[in-house]
Amino acid sequence: MPNAHGSFIWYELMTADTAAAKAFYDPVVGWDIGGPQPGGIDYRMIVAPDGMAGGVMGLTPDMISQGAKPLWMGYFGVDNVDATVDAVVKAGGQVHLPAFDAPNVGRIAMVSDPQGVPIYVMRGASDENSTAYARHGVGHVSWNELLTPDADAALAFYGAAFNVTKVGAMPMGEMGDYSFIANGDSKGEAVGAVMKTPPQGHSGWGFYFRVPEIQAAIAQIRKGGGTVLQGPMEVPGGEWVINAQDPEGVHFGLVAPANNG
Repeated sequence: MPNAHGSFIWYELMTADTAAAKAFYDPVVGWDIGGPQPGGIDYRMIVAPDGMAGGVMGLTPDMISQGAKPLWMGYFGVDNVDATVDAVVKAGGQVHLPAFDAPNVGRIAMVSDPQGVPIYVMRGASDENSTAYARHGVGHVSWNELLTPDADAALAFYGAAFNVTKVGAMPMGEMGDYSFIANGDSKGEAVGAVMKTPPQGHSGWGFYFRVPEIQAAIAQIRKGGGTVLQGPMEVPGGEWVINAQDPEGVHFGLVAPANNG
């Protein structure tokens, strides 16, 4: 996989009910979540209008008994998984799933940053670039947002481990900066942001999926049993965003073009 070190290369929904996830997200985002892949676990591909956008993994009762919870996870593509895991540990992070080889997929590990936010690191086996992240691709992640107890420490960590760079900021008063970040293949274009976790908020990486029309997506969220938590809000540049949760309580975001609220 030729994606540059530190690129976002995959997104994965962990869920206790893959069929229910398909029934909810397909009409909300415009996906076609496929059937189980070979291999003994319930893993399904998320197909956007122009190709792959991520995956859905069914949590087994054993995984749940060991503390696994439904959530969205992001994958950082790296040049060397084992070296990156070592660097994460030396920087104060933790290993949750030691590096392993998935046949025909790549080498993968799950770690957490020093603030306890979980992430995957991966070196893919494919010779093709991942296009799971696409700033303007409908059905793809369009924005990656980290809420963290210590934004400055997080920026330093992700900069050292994944070549994430701060490329601007929007002051947010007592909350500090909303720091725009670039990484990997983005060539200096912002792919997301880092900010301090708001009061009553939840730390972690959050992902905004692009939809054609925000009000239509809101209607589908409510029809499917999800909840709109915040928005729609117009953000700098004229796009419209919402924060929501699916019927399992998993948080996600949506973004739509300007003049769309």
